[in-house]
Amino acid sequence: VQLVESGGGSVQAGGPLRLSCVASGYTYRRHCMGWFRQAPGKEREGVAMLNTGSGDKYFADSVKDRFDISRDNTRKITYLQMNSLEPKDTAVYSCAAYKTASHSCRNFGRDFNFWGQGTQVTVS
Repeated sequence: VQLVESGGGSVQAGGPLRLSCVASGYTYRRHCMGWFRQAPGKEREGVAMLNTGSGDKYFADSVKDRFDISRDNTRKITYLQMNSLEPKDTAVYSCAAYKTASHSCRNFGRDFNFWGQGTQVTVS
């Protein structure tokens, strides 16, 4: 499985940005897809998760009501729509995935098998 992120860049505080994560190389129908971020000098933080089978979503408290995660199952793209961005959202954002038989994804600490290379988001 390969994951490739895009859509990062520089944005002014209060603005939106949408990240994309394109998946390839798998046929399994149900995954937990996650977006994570890591700022310089800080630990990696889970931001949002989505179950590709049920569409169930889960968000970190720090981004709830500002970010949304969605999925185009036909094209195997997972999106992270980020609104009302703040300087504290500056980080490298990465998508990740693991196979699951569950209908929900709630554990950012789970062992994600597949990771993208990350894309930089800078908010000023």
